[in-house]
Amino acid sequence: MHTPITAFYAGLLGIYLLYLSALVVRGRFKKQIPLGDGGDFHFQQVVRAHGNFTEYTPIVLILLFVAEVNGSNSILLHCAGSALFFGRVIHSFGLRRHTGPSWQRVSGMLMTFLSLVILSILNILILYK
Repeated sequence: MHTPITAFYAGLLGIYLLYLSALVVRGRFKKQIPLGDGGDFHFQQVVRAHGNFTEYTPIVLILLFVAEVNGSNSILLHCAGSALFFGRVIHSFGLRRHTGPSWQRVSGMLMTFLSLVILSILNILILYK
């Protein structure tokens, strides 16, 4: 089984997760917060950016993997993988930098939802191939 498309996006997303994790660890040391967010609103935004990334990314990567294994169109897979990656990066930036709704948060979630919907439909349609 060879899954270069999933491997590529999983690698990019893994590196980005490491970056978000480093921001949380740095914040914990800097603000001396061993657990939770310590009531610090900015740190809460950093923690949520990391948490939101870890909530959405795994299921979409699983859907990407299954669709690739089952021979889905590689262009659609790259579109979905790109939407996931850029959506997560844009969303986490907006979540860390803005206190309320922002174009980054909205567009990042829309890109993430787009990849989730595309891959979900691809995986359902595989049943009828």
